[in-house]
Amino acid sequence: MYKLDLPIDPKEAASIERRRNREQQRQSRIFNAKVRTIGVDVSSLERQVEERKSMEKLEKAREEAFDADRQQCDKVALMLEQKEQQFVRDLNMAVQGFRDQHQQPDSRRDFDLYDPEALKKDRPARVSDNDPRCGPASLQKFSGEDLSEKDRKKLQTELSKKWLAEQIKEREKSETQKKYADDLYDKKRVELDERAQHLSKMEEECRKAVDMAINSFNQALAMETAERTKQEKQEEEDSNFSEMYNHLTGDILTENPEVAASCFGPHRVVPDRWKGMSPEQLKSILEIQEQQQQEKQRLKEEEKQRDAEWDRQRILAARAAMMVEQQEEEFSKDIRKRMDQYNQQLTREQKAHLEYLDKVVYTNNPTAHYHSQFNTTSR
Repeated sequence: MYKLDLPIDPKEAASIERRRNREQQRQSRIFNAKVRTIGVDVSSLERQVEERKSMEKLEKAREEAFDADRQQCDKVALMLEQKEQQFVRDLNMAVQGFRDQHQQPDSRRDFDLYDPEALKKDRPARVSDNDPRCGPASLQKFSGEDLSEKDRKKLQTELSKKWLAEQIKEREKSETQKKYADDLYDKKRVELDERAQHLSKMEEECRKAVDMAINSFNQALAMETAERTKQEKQEEEDSNFSEMYNHLTGDILTENPEVAASCFGPHRVVPDRWKGMSPEQLKSILEIQEQQQQEKQRLKEEEKQRDAEWDRQRILAARAAMMVEQQEEEFSKDIRKRMDQYNQQLTREQKAHLEYLDKVVYTNNPTAHYHSQFNTTSR
């Protein structure tokens, strides 16, 4: 039960009476044909002018806000484009630096075929009587006496297999590196296009991780280069000392006559007097062979370490890319979850609004009395 006998508030009654008087005055002006056609409602026109000016100011402020947002978006797009161009330039500079440092012409396997100083580096036409290049004219090697044919063919076969395996490995490694570089470049472009503002912090962290990995790799390369330079210098000093020692203990300075020297030239010996090479010469040859084996072993170890470092750098880059992808997936899942919650909330609100309209607002059907109320006031 509603209580209908409550007293009326005087302020409310006065407000109702004021509105009723204003409505009657307006009706007297609106329904009077003479005043309506001749008179002008100056206050209404002024109010309309003020409303129009306020709308124009609001529209101007809205356009200025849109212009500011557009300029901000243009600056962000320009910064992203500059970052992408800088990344491409850095990548090209890194590739060119790697080529200049590690892919010189003299480091190629077939460089001896087109070396411009090949004649200067070539051996003399004859070194000794046991030189394998001597032909039948030297009276030391005749046709049909190829005693090392099996070993030579076996060595040639092994060298061919080794070269073929190295070429296959180099091609696979080059293709893998190219594919990996292309994948990284595509992922980077997609990341820059789709996550321009949301993943700027992640991009900076990834760049720091890559820079740290590159710095560590560069430090390792610098240490390796310094060690190689030190070893080459040591080898050069050893070679110089060996050469000086050979000159000091040679036949020229010791004035030891060559009993087996031939009169046909200093490069020939008398066969019946020559007793073969001395123990010092044999020892020198063995030492040189041992040094060559050690040098070869060292080069293999360095190549193995370099390959291990490349593998570690590739694993670090893959882990960084995986972390970025996982963070992106988590971010997408969070956005989808929030969108689902927001859509559910909108659905509940819309359903409640429809129920309110059906059960509270639209409960009575309009009658003829409702339609007869139109055009009875000045509003």
